Amino acid sequence: MSAAAHAARRAWTEPGRERDLAVQALKAALAAWVAWAVAGWWLQAPVAFVAPWVAVVLVESTVYRSVAHGLQQLAAIAAGTVAATAVGLVLHSTVAAMAVVLPLAMLLGQWRRLGSQGICAATGALFVLTNGAVSVATSAARLGEALFGAAVGITVNALIRPPLYLRDTEAVLRDATEEAHDILTDVADGLAADRWDAEEAGGWHDRALRLHRQVEQARSAVEWSRESLRGNLRRRRTGAVQPLPGRNYDDALVVLDYAAVHTAGVTRTVLEAAAEDRAAPRPHSELARRYAQFLCQTARALRLYSHSRFADTCEDELREAVAALRDTLAELRRDLVRSTTDDPDEVATYGALLAQAHRLAGQLLASGT
Repeated sequence: MSAAAHAARRAWTEPGRERDLAVQALKAALAAWVAWAVAGWWLQAPVAFVAPWVAVVLVESTVYRSVAHGLQQLAAIAAGTVAATAVGLVLHSTVAAMAVVLPLAMLLGQWRRLGSQGICAATGALFVLTNGAVSVATSAARLGEALFGAAVGITVNALIRPPLYLRDTEAVLRDATEEAHDILTDVADGLAADRWDAEEAGGWHDRALRLHRQVEQARSAVEWSRESLRGNLRRRRTGAVQPLPGRNYDDALVVLDYAAVHTAGVTRTVLEAAAEDRAAPRPHSELARRYAQFLCQTARALRLYSHSRFADTCEDELREAVAALRDTLAELRRDLVRSTTDDPDEVATYGALLAQAHRLAGQLLASGT
């Protein structure tokens, strides 16, 4: 009850997901009401329930999806209706007709061109066979009402506050970048202080694994933003709407992908080195501090890169950060060469960290120059 009240309050007071969901629910109800008022109350159509049924399910999360799913649904309903009508007229037995038509309709529903609407072929066939005597006139009326319901659902979704998802896209990308920055900074602080705590390292690694899910959420947000603008009249009416997410978003996603994968690699190596049952020594404190400096520079470069892709003027700072990152990476390589340790496990640990450093910095070096 508390969560529901909080969601209702947010929907009423501020833009956000809750308000979007509430608006779409009201629009779906309106579409069903209009379809029934016309088909059932005014025209007294023989199978009027089809119109509101189709209308309510086509008030989709984007206008493009309403149109695409509408075409798929109409094709599936038409196929199931025609097949059921033809077989029903020949066999004159509902049980026998269902035995013949339903397997074919279910197979047709798997056709990838019908997408998620393929099941409507079977439901269309069932409506024909289980709703009284089969006739061409009734089936034609059913198809007409499905077409009318689709038109109502798509029109309501397209004309009444068509959904847009631009508001959160940049915020999700920035949040993922900030989380990557914070993870790298925390690991750097731990290494600089020569803290090799297994529990703390486990926390860093868990956060790095969750970062990958955040990047996937950011990718999904970009895709939703693009889809929500396709065929959206609100985009043309509202001058404040952002342009279609373009190359900057794609570049940021690529960099975040690299950051997520290789941050997980860094934290995994640190976790293995910090394990209490590990017999081999860890990299000595000077090498760890130098690596911590690299992680701090990488975190700063990531944040500057994100800002530079979303209108903040920090290109010069980004170039300077990338140049410093390149110098530190070269110094890390020389440190490994100069290392006098005879312990192969210590060299292996530092070598693994160095390999992740190269991979982590690689996309930033390529993108920030």
